[in-house]
Amino acid sequence: MTKVLFLPEVAEQFLELAEILYEKGYLGFKDVAIKYSEQLFLDIQSNLPLKVKKGAPTYFKRYGNDLFYSSFSKNKHTTWYVFFSVHEKEGDTIYLVRYLGNNHVIAHHLIEEDESQ
Repeated sequence: MTKVLFLPEVAEQFLELAEILYEKGYLGFKDVAIKYSEQLFLDIQSNLPLKVKKGAPTYFKRYGNDLFYSSFSKNKHTTWYVFFSVHEKEGDTIYLVRYLGNNHVIAHHLIEEDESQ
C-alpha cells in the first residue's frame, strides 16, 4: 500500500494558504481560496506517488536528508513544489511531505542548483 502523509507544519500551510490567497487578493472570494487549497492538498495526496520525482537541491536539506521533489502546476502562473522523503515500512511505501513551496518563492533555489551542475 502507498500512503502520502504530511508533517503537521505542512498540513498547517494549507489552512494558511487559503487565508493568504484571499487576504492578498489573489482570489476574490474566501470560498474559492479554500477550495483552491483543498484541491491542492487532495491533488498532492492522490497523485504524488505517480509524479516524476527529482533529487532535491542542497538548499532544501534543511527540511530533511535524501529528499525528492515533484511539481504540481495549478495554472499558467503558479507551480507548487512538494519536497518529500520516501520510506518503506512493513510493506507500505510512505511519502512524507516535509515542505511545500511555489515558484514565486523558491524557484531561484531550483535554478541556482541546476546552473551550478
